[in-house]
Amino acid sequence: MSRAALLVLADGRFPAGGHAHSGGAEAAVRAGRITGAASLEEFCRGRLGTAGLTAAALAAAAVLGLEVRELDAAADARTPSPALRGAARKLGRQLLRAARATWPSPELDAVAAEFPKGAHQPVVLGVVARTAGLSARDAAHCAAYECVSGPATAVVRLLSLDPFEATAVLGRLAPEVDRVADRAVEAARAAVGGGVDALPAGSAPLLEIGAEWHAGWAVRLFAS
Repeated sequence: MSRAALLVLADGRFPAGGHAHSGGAEAAVRAGRITGAASLEEFCRGRLGTAGLTAAALAAAAVLGLEVRELDAAADARTPSPALRGAARKLGRQLLRAARATWPSPELDAVAAEFPKGAHQPVVLGVVARTAGLSARDAAHCAAYECVSGPATAVVRLLSLDPFEATAVLGRLAPEVDRVADRAVEAARAAVGGGVDALPAGSAPLLEIGAEWHAGWAVRLFAS
């Protein structure tokens, strides 16, 4: 297993398209739910325990070999918002494009052929992690970390938040990211024997509502 591969995949500079997405932070800022570092931390903590746990479990399950189409359908069922489903597939398509250039493999080519419009990003993340020789826990960590690092980076731009404060938020959330990754791997292992219904389906209604509101804006800084 290459630890460097994990660093490459988790690096914010990996060209997977995440820089164009705020993870719901732009809508939350406009609604007044994020106004600074303290409310950013609350937002990220809530996102981590719901959408983050779900994404981490989907990614871990893909590493463990659950069928991609079944996992993609499970991701669809756990994403009520059409705007979020569309964003997840765009991110999945971009991640797959970057991964095929970085870790060429027939498996990634097959996923690209089966999902020309993109599979859900966490599912693709898991397949990419396995291709890169990473573990289910590695994939879960990547997914969980992405779910908080994206909003933190976005809020630096949206509110001109001090980058040191945003990074401090991520540092305080690090133990929780570890716990979510562990829970996600446990759920993914249960799904190996019990099917995708064993995967978490945490509800985050404000993220879903915010995504639909955000999608209708004429002017916005982020794609989602």
